[in-house]
Amino acid sequence: MKSLRKGLIFLVLLACSLSLALPSMAADKKITVGGKNFTEQYLLPEMAKALLEKNGFEVELKTGLPTNMARKAVLTGEVDFYYEYTGTAYTVFFKQDDPEIMSDPQAVYEWVKEEDAGEDLVWLTPVKMNNTYTLMMKKAQAEKLGISSISDLAAYVDKNPEDLTVGVGTEFWNRPDGYKKLAKVYGLNAPFGNIKKMSDGLAYQALKDGQVDVGMGFATDGRIAAFGFVNLEDDKNFFPVYNPAPVVREKVLKKYPEIEKILKPLAENLSTGEMQNMNKAVDVEHKPESDVARSWLKEKGLL
Repeated sequence: MKSLRKGLIFLVLLACSLSLALPSMAADKKITVGGKNFTEQYLLPEMAKALLEKNGFEVELKTGLPTNMARKAVLTGEVDFYYEYTGTAYTVFFKQDDPEIMSDPQAVYEWVKEEDAGEDLVWLTPVKMNNTYTLMMKKAQAEKLGISSISDLAAYVDKNPEDLTVGVGTEFWNRPDGYKKLAKVYGLNAPFGNIKKMSDGLAYQALKDGQVDVGMGFATDGRIAAFGFVNLEDDKNFFPVYNPAPVVREKVLKKYPEIEKILKPLAENLSTGEMQNMNKAVDVEHKPESDVARSWLKEKGLL
C-alpha cells in the first residue's frame, strides 16, 4: 500500500514538473518577424506568424519599416527574418543590372542567396508570386482588342498608332531600364503624344476613369483586381523578377531549422493573383491584415 502511495505521489510530482516545464519550453521558441510598410508586407508576416504559432513559436511582429530599415534590422538582429524581394536585393542593395539575371527567377534568387551568405543571411524558398512592374488594361477592352501580352499591345499599336493612350510613372519613364528600353525591346511605338507621364500610382485611377487605355503598375496591387484590370503578359521577360523570400539570420536558422519547413507551404501556394485579391481585401474592402492572412491559410488547408 505504501509503495502504491509513493508511486501515485511520484506521478503527481512528475505531472506537475512537466506542466511547469512545457510553458517554459514553448516560451524558449521566440522569434521576431519584420516587414516593410505596404500592404502585402503586412500580410506576409501575418501569414508567417500564424504558421509559426501553429508550430509552438511565440512570435513578435515588427512591421511598417522602410526597405532600407528592414534590411538593417535583419543585419543587426533587431528582427530574425523578413520577406525581401529578389529583384530589390539585386538592384537596390547590390546595385546590379544584368538583364539576363534579373529577369530569370532562379538566376536572380541564386545570385542574391550566394551574395548574402557573406552577411550570414539565408534566403529560404521564394514565394511564387511576383510583384514586378506590369502594363495593365481594363479586362473588357483587352479582350475586345485581342491583347493579352505586351507583344500583342505592340502589334496593335503598330497598326493603330493613335488608338491607345499609355500612362507611365515619371520614375519609370526616366530610368535607363524603364519605359524607353521596354518600348525598344518590344517595338512598342506609341506616339509621344499618346504617352501620359504621371506620378507612380496614379495610373490606376487614370485607367479606371478612361483617361488612359494602358497603365503601368505593380503586379500584385489590389486595385488591379478591384477595378477589373488585367496584367499584360511580359512575354519577353523584360521586367525584373520580384519574388519575396524569407531572409533569415543564419544563427536563428541553426537554432530553429524547422522554420524552413514551416514556411515552405506558404511559398509554394501563394500566387500573384491571390496576392492581388488579398491586397484588395485590405486596401479596398478594409479588412484587417491578420483576418485576411488567416483566411487564406485556412482556405489552403495550412491552418
